[in-house]
Amino acid sequence: MKTKQTIMMLSLMFIGTLTAFSQTKADAILGEWLSAKKDSRFLIYKQGNKYFGKVVWGTEVDKGIVAKDTKNPDPKLRNRDLLGLVLLKDFEFDMDDTWENGTIYDPREGKTYSCKMTLKNANQLDVRGFMGISLFGRSEIWTRYK
Repeated sequence: MKTKQTIMMLSLMFIGTLTAFSQTKADAILGEWLSAKKDSRFLIYKQGNKYFGKVVWGTEVDKGIVAKDTKNPDPKLRNRDLLGLVLLKDFEFDMDDTWENGTIYDPREGKTYSCKMTLKNANQLDVRGFMGISLFGRSEIWTRYK
């Protein structure tokens, strides 16, 4: 009887450790990231079990310009500020250094794409936007902002 209790206790501890590890790994993407062109910075944050990202800085800010979403396909949204705009939406961690099933909005084109993000290392994030399958898309490497 004691052996069963010991095995049960060890199993629960192991499962708890795995859950904590996967949660920590999933949250490794959190924080600020600098775009490949180094002209904007994004804050990736978590809501529930999904990950999102919003614009927190752009070179226009340093010039005193308030950039607008002028290319948005919805004319009612073309006057909204890019600063604070959520561009990355609904990403889920897949347990393998990749966040997928999300979308990315490109304000330069006014288009939304399917997207996946892969953490290359602690300071490099591969962001891939695509239509249909990820084979047909474009990638950028973002760097962690310190």
